[in-house]
Amino acid sequence: MAIKKALLPRSAGIVAALLLGATSATAQDKGALPDQIAWTAYDVGSAGYNQSVAIGGALKNELGVDLRVLPGKNDISRQIPLRQGRVQFSATGVGGSYLAQEGVFDFASKDWGPQEVRVLMSSNGGALVSMAAAADAGIESMADLKGKRVAWVVGSPALNENVRALLAFANLTFDDVELVEFGGYRASWEGVINGQVDAVNGLSAAGIAFQLEASPRGITWPKVTHSDTAGWERLHAKAPFFVPKMGTAGAGMSPEDPVEGAGYPIPVLITYAEQDEEMVYSMTKAMVELFPNYEGAAPGINGWALDRQTFDWAVPYHAGAVRYFKEIGAWSDAFEAHNNGLIERQGVLKEAWEAFVAEDVADDEFEAAWMAARNAALTTAGMDPVYQP
Repeated sequence: MAIKKALLPRSAGIVAALLLGATSATAQDKGALPDQIAWTAYDVGSAGYNQSVAIGGALKNELGVDLRVLPGKNDISRQIPLRQGRVQFSATGVGGSYLAQEGVFDFASKDWGPQEVRVLMSSNGGALVSMAAAADAGIESMADLKGKRVAWVVGSPALNENVRALLAFANLTFDDVELVEFGGYRASWEGVINGQVDAVNGLSAAGIAFQLEASPRGITWPKVTHSDTAGWERLHAKAPFFVPKMGTAGAGMSPEDPVEGAGYPIPVLITYAEQDEEMVYSMTKAMVELFPNYEGAAPGINGWALDRQTFDWAVPYHAGAVRYFKEIGAWSDAFEAHNNGLIERQGVLKEAWEAFVAEDVADDEFEAAWMAARNAALTTAGMDPVYQP
């Protein structure tokens, strides 16, 4: 898979109009948005929650729309209200968007399966989601992880799959490192601080990352070189949702001293395919045109800027969002083809799921059997399953 950094074409007229803010007439036009909307977000106090609240303030002040934010501790708790129709949107992560689409891990259960989710926009801030290493471990590149002690978090398959993908960038596997088990995400970082392990996967802006930076070991982020096309192809084969990023926000990095690395959008504002197109159009329009009103209002919130959107990501955009982006000249034929391909993938997964659940597989065999059926369906359709049975 080729690296695609193509973001919004920087049309001077479009950018100038949007960055200077909407006219007062536009600012009062809420379109198909009701007086009150709701979406789920990360837990109270998180960056995603704080961003959602700030966006809600702009919606209230400029459009008279109340945004109710329901916090959720994990992907499933954020997804349930969305699937039930209790909220219109969800500001979630890769789990609630990409993994939900694929029907894997938490979504490989009988209660879930592949979800027909759609993206409106996403936040592409300056934080990395990559491998952090103790500065005293001599790890400057992903290749330097060979033979090092790497954290493995029990019960967190998605997190461990991130490690697998980042190792693949350097053509390494789990066999090339010493995996050390930890009971949780924070414990894995504490393991680096305490000298039990040399590297861990995580978010550069997390508080525990700053604790590692301040510790005697210090912190470094092994480079994920953007020009290494072969490396990115290997990474994308394991985790298509990663994108090249220059890390500017977090421990061990700054705008003045950025880190060439990897990450993915977080949060991602999603809904389901059947959500009303006019409402999605109006929500997307509000997110873009009100950006000057919430810009800088919370840490990481500037990642929602129009010129930071990645329109050829791993989950398709909703028709309502696409219509708006076409209107402002932000959408291309290449984006359209990519989006249609992702929608086709969701169709293959949906058909495979419906055929599979009709077989009434026993609970103790369900996930393994589904993953085999999923693999077969995607392979037959000429699509990469990514996650193997």
